[in-house]
Amino acid sequence: MTYTVQKLAALAGVSKRTLRYYDQIGLLKPAELNASGYRIYTEKEVDLLQQILFYSALGVDLHTIRSIIYSPEFDRKQALEEHRKQLVAKQQQIDLLLGNVEKSIQMIERKEHMSDQEKFAGFKEEKLAENEVMYGEEVRETHGEEAAYAANQKFRDITAEQYKDMQKTEQQLFLKIKEAMQTGNPAGTEALQAAELHHKWLAFTWPSYSKEAHAGLAEMYVQDERFTAYYENHIQKGAAQFLRDSIQHYTRG
Repeated sequence: MTYTVQKLAALAGVSKRTLRYYDQIGLLKPAELNASGYRIYTEKEVDLLQQILFYSALGVDLHTIRSIIYSPEFDRKQALEEHRKQLVAKQQQIDLLLGNVEKSIQMIERKEHMSDQEKFAGFKEEKLAENEVMYGEEVRETHGEEAAYAANQKFRDITAEQYKDMQKTEQQLFLKIKEAMQTGNPAGTEALQAAELHHKWLAFTWPSYSKEAHAGLAEMYVQDERFTAYYENHIQKGAAQFLRDSIQHYTRG
């Protein structure tokens, strides 16, 4: 079966403008242009659009989606299984959020008080679920199931005061990286202090520390666009790579 832009847009629940934009950036080209100049799509393009929409729903940027679906190694069945896994994790996160909201509403209706401890426990579960959706698979591949479980348990045990300290340490880390980048030397004193702060920040959730694991995590910061974007959004362009280089020097010492 074939589709025009209008029919495919209606089928997929997207706008005609979106499909034209996907064509413009080379993300989803039509199978052909007919004699009247209309874009014509086939089942192949429908399948590709399905993948694009799945990845978009998971927050993957269009540039990355294009590199994934047009890779020679792309496997549609494997991709669908991965989508299912991530959507289940996302559903678990939503269930946790709903549960926390429902409990809060019930306590308000019964004029009961939700303790700060209960609120914080709910927040931690939400944060763990969010991290699982975003980084769970990569963490398990790099550090193993047991290490990931232990890290999650340590985060569950963290107190509100420790969490504040963790956030404070992260902000100090961001400032120190920015200062160190001004020197241009990832092996300098400022850079090594940034790596030490990163070590301190990890200690809040890592059950144990090793230089090898620290260096491996830093390598992920430049290999995974999500990690790279996190540091570049909070600091400046090039921050993830500079931190990676600093941690390499730090862990060799």
